[in-house]
Amino acid sequence: MPYADLHVHTTRSDGSLELEAVPDAARRAGVDVVAVTDHDRIQPFDAPVIERDGVTLINGIELRVSTPAGQRVDLLGYGVNATPALEGIVEEIQLNRVERGQAIVDCVEGQLGIDLGVTVEDGFGRPHVARAIDAHPETAYDYGDAFDQLIGNGDPCYVPREVPSFEYGLGALTASCRLVSLAHPLRYPDPNEALALTAEPSLAAVERHYAYGRDGGDHSVVDRAIDRYDLLVTGGSDAHDDELGITGLSRDEYEQLRIEERSER
Repeated sequence: MPYADLHVHTTRSDGSLELEAVPDAARRAGVDVVAVTDHDRIQPFDAPVIERDGVTLINGIELRVSTPAGQRVDLLGYGVNATPALEGIVEEIQLNRVERGQAIVDCVEGQLGIDLGVTVEDGFGRPHVARAIDAHPETAYDYGDAFDQLIGNGDPCYVPREVPSFEYGLGALTASCRLVSLAHPLRYPDPNEALALTAEPSLAAVERHYAYGRDGGDHSVVDRAIDRYDLLVTGGSDAHDDELGITGLSRDEYEQLRIEERSER
């Protein structure tokens, strides 16, 4: 069981776990450290790292950016102490998320001839739509089908969202966070292009441990980037429910990050 799970989502974005329930979920999983990394959201913590009910909680964020090659990747910021620049990015993204979410809901309802009965608000994402489709008694789609056939990239009801550039997003994260990591590099269409971004000194880590699924992907390309750019290693379950600790970091791996010790930005 990992000591630290550094990639967890709550109901503040597209997860189903309430923020207040994270310590309980961590204890059930035997996890001592959790980074709450909601999509494009700043957590209501009063410090970059806090202790709550015996669990260390890291104030985190997952921010999607567009690379110079046009690929979209996710950056994980740890130990957030938000600057006005990051707050501005998050505010803009949340407004766009609501508009995009409503457009997806309208399309699905029109396509299937149903009322999903969802309210589009801050933090809304495609998993909310997929859950509503799965739960609706008049559809034959389950959660996976919704992404595979309706709302996934290129599907009839997919609507892209606006994201900041890699340079702008990384700059805001670097000014606000104690550590920035490239998330799940093997999930992107071009992992090599994504991993090349870690040549940027302020992108000092990569998510080496991640639950990619049965095939797992070719981790050798990640390991080569770690060696080439002398990267720190992060890892987490990318939990969108209450099951934490599927993967993550050992205690020794976590302590190498020194998140608690890094100076305030």
